[in-house]
Amino acid sequence: MSILRDPVHGDIELHPDELRLVDTAEFQRLRGIKQLGSASVVYPGAVHTRFEHSIGTLHLCDKLLDACNRNAGRDPARCHQVTDAERRVLRVAALLHDVTHIPYGHNIEDQTGLLPRHDEPARFAAVLGDTELGRELDRQGQRADVLSILTGEGRAVPPFWRQVVSDTIDADLLDYLRRDALFTGLELRYDRRVLDYFRVDRASQRLFVDCEKNGMLREDIVSELLRVLECRYHFSERVYYHHAKVAAGALLSRMVELALRAGALTPEALQRMTDESLLVHLDGLDLGDAAATERLHRFVARYRRRALPKRVLVLPYYSNKDVQQELLDTYFTPGKPEPRFAWEAAREAEAKALVGEGHDVILYCPKRRMQLKEAKTLVRFPGDGDRTLPLDAFTADIPRLRDLAESYPRLWKLYVFTSAEDKNVRRQLQQLCLRALPPGCKNALAL
Repeated sequence: MSILRDPVHGDIELHPDELRLVDTAEFQRLRGIKQLGSASVVYPGAVHTRFEHSIGTLHLCDKLLDACNRNAGRDPARCHQVTDAERRVLRVAALLHDVTHIPYGHNIEDQTGLLPRHDEPARFAAVLGDTELGRELDRQGQRADVLSILTGEGRAVPPFWRQVVSDTIDADLLDYLRRDALFTGLELRYDRRVLDYFRVDRASQRLFVDCEKNGMLREDIVSELLRVLECRYHFSERVYYHHAKVAAGALLSRMVELALRAGALTPEALQRMTDESLLVHLDGLDLGDAAATERLHRFVARYRRRALPKRVLVLPYYSNKDVQQELLDTYFTPGKPEPRFAWEAAREAEAKALVGEGHDVILYCPKRRMQLKEAKTLVRFPGDGDRTLPLDAFTADIPRLRDLAESYPRLWKLYVFTSAEDKNVRRQLQQLCLRALPPGCKNALAL
């Protein structure tokens, strides 16, 4: 066994085979992929990476399985005892769950839709295929099972194998909430005791939380689950969707988009890059068009010195419900950025005619799914016998859960950013841009 000292969890044990996976080129690349992408422009300490998060996820997977087995010892008739062989493959799946992440992936994939998500089966098949990592998995006899867990394809596996690393409350979430709290300095924590409540149902092989004891509801267990979900919400509000992080992400996404459209960057090349090597690559590109190349290099320079674009318009969901779908249909269609590019080019031309100088205009319209956070962790409540249901089946009965369900969609915002520093110019751009959006759009930003 090897011991790794982790700032979040303390000592973490890695088996020799797990260490061989960690030492592959594909896993070592994660040292260069920041867990929170561009969040370090807001929280300077947030430079932790997906390398240590992945090892932390393995650790919490192991602790979760320990809890399941303790509960199985107390109730063997109803609970499944996780075997050593199952633990071995689940630890590896937890370790590798983020290995397909690209630099600033959430900005490029989830928020702007430039590429499919990192957890698409094809991405895992490629990274765990004919690579150093894939060959080591083959040597260990693990590749087929790990791919089945991480992709949901291939041979059928027990449901809890996937739930441990891809549920609402799972080893992944429980690690990154702790880790993000430490490195952002935010006092947002859940009680580690929440792990103790998980079980694996013997009959269905599903992971669940038993909220019943002696025929009564364990409100304390429900409260612990809600604390985890509330932490997730507050991080979304204060970190993941912070306006400066969004501005930095919009700048990064636009750089990558320019390079992709020019054929100067490929998704396959992105998969091999780190945060820094991507910026170096972009800064050295010639896009074959002088204006586009100059814009790309200007954006890279702005990002490196934190000269982030300024907000011109902010259209929050709560005041734009009636037009949100029209905005999404027009400005967020993966693979079809032309309407957004045309809108931005028209606004830049109008701005130059209006104020006599050129300014960049960036429209950022994230997909709606990013703000729809489900609560699908299975729970057993009194009166349901041995039946388990998703936690959000009880939304109507749990006010705190209902509040969370209603709060997430309110985080959605469409932004328009500009390079203009002068506030008077931005005021003029604000009116110009608002007039160019669908009728009924309501701006919330006062300049």
